[in-house]
Amino acid sequence: MRTILVVGGGYAGFYTAWRLEKKLRRDEARIVVVDPRPYMTYQPFLPEVLAGSVEARHAAVSLRRHLRRSTVIAGSVVAIDHARRTVTVRPAEGPEFAMGYDVIAVTAGAVTRKLAVPGVAEQAIGLKHVEEAVAIRDRLLTAFDRASTLPGGPRRRKLLTVTFVGGGFSGVEGFAELLSLANALLRSYPELDPAELSFHLVEAGHRILPEVSDRPGQWVVRSLEKRGARVHLGATLVSALDGHVVLSTGEAFDSELIVWTVGNAANPMVRGYTDLPVDARGMLVVRSDLRVGTENEPVPDAWGAGDDAAVPDLAAHRPGATTVPNAQHAVRQGKLLAKNITADLRGRTVRPYVHHSLGVVATLGLGRGIFQYRGIVIKGFPAWLMHRGYHVLAVPSWERKVRVFAIWLTAAVFGRDFVSLASVQDPRRAFVTGGEPSEPSPEPPGHYARSA
Repeated sequence: MRTILVVGGGYAGFYTAWRLEKKLRRDEARIVVVDPRPYMTYQPFLPEVLAGSVEARHAAVSLRRHLRRSTVIAGSVVAIDHARRTVTVRPAEGPEFAMGYDVIAVTAGAVTRKLAVPGVAEQAIGLKHVEEAVAIRDRLLTAFDRASTLPGGPRRRKLLTVTFVGGGFSGVEGFAELLSLANALLRSYPELDPAELSFHLVEAGHRILPEVSDRPGQWVVRSLEKRGARVHLGATLVSALDGHVVLSTGEAFDSELIVWTVGNAANPMVRGYTDLPVDARGMLVVRSDLRVGTENEPVPDAWGAGDDAAVPDLAAHRPGATTVPNAQHAVRQGKLLAKNITADLRGRTVRPYVHHSLGVVATLGLGRGIFQYRGIVIKGFPAWLMHRGYHVLAVPSWERKVRVFAIWLTAAVFGRDFVSLASVQDPRRAFVTGGEPSEPSPEPPGHYARSA
């Protein structure tokens, strides 16, 4: 029996394995999925996790619960030797080991792109995984609690200052949802002055949301600014040492929470630890049918999809164009990858990947959104409803759809939950101290430097 190894359990990897289970007979192949996390993150829900509109666990799809015919290994593939059909696996526990395979699907995804900005590694947090979204939410809630006990001044202003770096979809959606939460929180903290709340969005380009056209992007900026935000266009982060933000424009301010959403970088394993072909960006070279290699030189038994692969964008009608790294493409590439692997195993014809965009939709906080499909632009509440409707249908499994929809209905009746659980990042504190009062720390219990 052949072994199909799926490297990575993100969008593309999860859907590849999930569909392979449905298409292959039990005696046709053994499916193995290797990923360090036991779940697939539904990233479009992360902004709503920030705002408390979606429970953190509902944005995570369990691999073992849904991939019942696959062998799931908790670990990372750290090297691929396709010439010998082996990979090196670094498990969550125990020594590294070699694993053989017959067919490989590389869907390892991308990583957060980092720049050598002083203070970012120590102060900032990304927005790519569920635990990051939870930490951001808890950090904001804890900051409000702490600020409410202080007199007005620099320390209180810093606690109530939030900075997002990066104006792409994840950055803008996360920024807008957290701003919505913060404005709602003010009603529960009468001791705080709304004028002290300061939200900054920093974008190096001269527009945000590059996937939408100029005028809708400008409308989003105006909408955020009307709600009290500052949008710094054409600005870069120069330094963030000790939370002191310095921008290339010369502006400077102290910020308790810094969120880094600058974009994706090539997966280090794909870029440097495989004999499979990669391009100058460190992306896996794949053909339009998702086989690794070029049209003239395909690599036998190797496939790739998702954010770690340079998939030709046939719908763009431009030579050399590749699909953008987003959920729409990753999900559909994973589904096609399962079909093509199955067809190849059975000696049938494989299909090229062609997907015409369904448009883009973004949440901009509770009751606000924007949608664009070519020249059609919808703003405000209708776009927000479209965002929720699309994603509750798109999240995998009926179990997750029902859970998310139930949370939304509950929130519509009772409002969002404002409880911070930052203390779970230091769960032994109460046990160790025995209830004795402890000295106040300069950072909340969930500070990133401690939990890293």
